[in-house]
Amino acid sequence: MRAVIQRVAEASVTVEGNITGQIGHGLLVLLGVDEGDTGDDLRYVVDKISGLRIFNDADGRFNLSLEDTGGAILVISQFTLFGDCRKGRRPSFIAAARPETAIPMYESAIAALRSRGFRVETGVFGVHMDVRLLNDGPVTILVDSKKTF
Repeated sequence: MRAVIQRVAEASVTVEGNITGQIGHGLLVLLGVDEGDTGDDLRYVVDKISGLRIFNDADGRFNLSLEDTGGAILVISQFTLFGDCRKGRRPSFIAAARPETAIPMYESAIAALRSRGFRVETGVFGVHMDVRLLNDGPVTILVDSKKTF
């Protein structure tokens, strides 16, 4: 499982002209599911999202997590995180999980984050979305449960 985690001042997602998710201070999480992902991968990524210390303390240092600051999370499904463009010019998405595997994992990640007390907004799985964000910092962190980077 892969996640691109962005610290945001605000973020929203729109589908067919309707806002489906919107947050102020918090994290925008682009989440991709690998065909071989398990509950261990899910727990790893949820733990990172919840506890990643990328918010400033009183001294301006990255010492606070979302748990500490009380922000919200906007989770967007993103199969393209598994795009392999090492050969040719068109990415291969063969490593991305099929919807029958990815949707339950995506929904489980959302449920796990909500169970930790976070307000979680979402996009809509498998449709075209317009995502807007105001990156705070900018701060962008890459997480991969297989630790390939």
